[in-house]
Amino acid sequence: MKYPFSALLAAFIFLFSFESIQAQNQSQLQGIVLDRENSLPLPGASVFWENDISSGVVSGLDGTFSISLQELPAVLKVSFVGYETSTREITEKDLGKQIRFFLSPEELSLEEVLIQELRPDENLRSLETGKNRVPIQTIKNIPALFGEVDLFRSLQLLPGVQTAGEGTTGLFVRGGSADQNLVQIDGAPVYNPSHFFGFFSVFNPDALSEVEMYKGNMPASFGGRLSSLIDVSLREGNNSKIHGEGGIGTISSRLTLDGPLFSENSTFVISGRRTYADVFLGLSSDEDIRNNKLNFHDLSGKAVFRVGDRDRISVSSYQGRDFLGLDDQFGLGWSNWVSSAQWSRNINAQAFFDLEAYHSRYYYSLEFEDPENGFDWGSRLSQSGLKGTWSQIRDEVQTYWGFHSQFYHFAPIDLIPVPGASFDGISTNPKNGLLNNIFAGASVELNSKLSLEGGLRWGFYNQLGSGVEYVYDGGIPGPDVEVLDSVRYDRLENIQFYQGLEPRVAFRYLINDQFSIKAAYNRNFQYVQIASNSSAGLPIDRWILADKYVSPIRSDQVSLGFFKNFQENKWELSIEGYYKTLDGIIDLRNGAQVLFTDNVETEILSGEGWSYGTEFLLRKNTGKTTGWLAYTWSRAWRKIEGISQGQAYNPRFDRPHDVTLVLNHEFSPKWSAGVTFVYTTGQAVTFPIGTYESDNQQLPLFSPFRNEDRFPDYHRMDASITWKNDNKGKKWRGSWNFSIYNLYGRKNPFAYEFREIYNDDIAFNPGDGDPITSSRQGIIMTYLFTFLPSITYNFQF
Repeated sequence: MKYPFSALLAAFIFLFSFESIQAQNQSQLQGIVLDRENSLPLPGASVFWENDISSGVVSGLDGTFSISLQELPAVLKVSFVGYETSTREITEKDLGKQIRFFLSPEELSLEEVLIQELRPDENLRSLETGKNRVPIQTIKNIPALFGEVDLFRSLQLLPGVQTAGEGTTGLFVRGGSADQNLVQIDGAPVYNPSHFFGFFSVFNPDALSEVEMYKGNMPASFGGRLSSLIDVSLREGNNSKIHGEGGIGTISSRLTLDGPLFSENSTFVISGRRTYADVFLGLSSDEDIRNNKLNFHDLSGKAVFRVGDRDRISVSSYQGRDFLGLDDQFGLGWSNWVSSAQWSRNINAQAFFDLEAYHSRYYYSLEFEDPENGFDWGSRLSQSGLKGTWSQIRDEVQTYWGFHSQFYHFAPIDLIPVPGASFDGISTNPKNGLLNNIFAGASVELNSKLSLEGGLRWGFYNQLGSGVEYVYDGGIPGPDVEVLDSVRYDRLENIQFYQGLEPRVAFRYLINDQFSIKAAYNRNFQYVQIASNSSAGLPIDRWILADKYVSPIRSDQVSLGFFKNFQENKWELSIEGYYKTLDGIIDLRNGAQVLFTDNVETEILSGEGWSYGTEFLLRKNTGKTTGWLAYTWSRAWRKIEGISQGQAYNPRFDRPHDVTLVLNHEFSPKWSAGVTFVYTTGQAVTFPIGTYESDNQQLPLFSPFRNEDRFPDYHRMDASITWKNDNKGKKWRGSWNFSIYNLYGRKNPFAYEFREIYNDDIAFNPGDGDPITSSRQGIIMTYLFTFLPSITYNFQF
């Protein structure tokens, strides 16, 4: 069975029938709690009947609630800290629709109101392991490189998350490579979530409402990647007035506007960001520098429409582009364009339906102007998807089920030489894939101490035409293996089929009100991955789909965690351990070249991998001083025949020890400060073990064993101070942020170069004609930043 469409159709008929049955349930009253000034939802509001306070409920993250009906008419009350209580008489005419409660802020409230989306002990009571929520305000308070607040750099400060090196935003989660992270905006995947070769991520914090990161117990409704899910949501606008915020920084500026669109039932948000590094280049007196180009930009938008009391439709889009040009001789550019649409329907007080459609496109190109060796090279890949999810909440049981279909299209890679070039052009064949998934899951609270969660995801993958598959002598591809034949497939013709079951299970046992134990098991399959020589990730890395010679990767992960809160949930302590295995993991042969070949399978070897570790996190959530201390001990291993003589080796991102400290302190309503400290073991690398002579040149000699050496340990401290002006009665509110990256000027190595050094001067160029008095092999270390101050002005109106 290659296409389970009949099973899917039968399931959908059943589900829609079930939906109709559930719609008849009118035993619940449903509503939503909103802020009267900006129409934003108020999570955690108390909703109760006046004559029966014990029957109260709390509004969810989106402000919605459902409460059991009383004998009508009856009076319903809604209260929230810092807001006036709303009282309303409910009658029969209010049934079958969503009741809206608009709460007004208390005018006499003198202290700032802190809105928490989750209950203080949620970390103890939830079933989630290996999951982190990072508030947007926390991200904005962390000292930043060039003053540019960055989501990914904030995630790197969490336990179990590591980076490739200085200045990069690539994430390596629990021993997985960067391409094993599913990064999505409003449900749509982003293939390259970075700017400036990884120095910044594509996310403008002003445009975001929520960020969730799963690195352990991933719900069955998500899949396709092995290591983590980074779920980013664009924020919604308010429906009362135009509001704006932005900032002017050292390297870029940004602006976000939101407000009502057509009526109070529709809102919009539009956000933009652009660097002006190229503006400063144009002011240089050096013509070679003045003609260079270096910039990136982001543009995102979201519109939300409330249709009646039950339906909500949202449309969002993101577009970003980078370009680097050197004196009209060299050009490198890449861009993302992501769009999605979502329809949410409240079937009744207990049943919900969500439908998502998205399209994500990633394009990158390389240009080189030279009469003999010039060329244009470009590649384009895209993913389109449709996902439907039904969910139901009844008493202590929550269930969900649905489908997720994804179509991948990797366009041909074209290398077009300039007229008169000394080499021929190259064109690869396209790759297409169709992945259909069905999933279901449930969580149940068996008693006050024990909760269970289970889920199952079943994926059916087909590599489709049009395309070409090569036939190799002996059936195994290799750089020296002869190609015997090629088989061409027509459009949408099946080439290769894979399928896999992905079970997920978790439990939580609450020992007491301040201590719980959690455990989880997850299996995931990944059908798309990167073949790259770089651990940091480059914009021109080669993405490949599962096919006849490259099978999907499978991972199995078990995790166990202990969670303890102190001093009425002011402090959180967690210790989590994990063990993960990888089957079918790929790596490149020594000296592999993957960018310009149509036979990429000849440059790849596959095998197994495993990783394990322990993560420690101590967090303080409330008070004048907040922040966390994290420590991770972890190891990552690969074992692939043909690499390192078949022995186990560490990938470059294996870093056994990782320590991060994040502190924020509020001195007064106007002044606050932040400090971060990072320490990690140096990344694994392969250094030369000697030299040999070839064509009168001394060349480095490398060991056959991979990554046996390491860079020096990495450490750095950053600091920032923020000053806010007096906001009372002012429409324009501003603040200044002064930050220092690498406070004590540590010269952390970015790269090492092994080459000939003349006259004991690393800057000496023998081509200049000056006499050479000495020559020796040497090692030259490159570092990027030492003491780096920056200033940013942020504003709201």
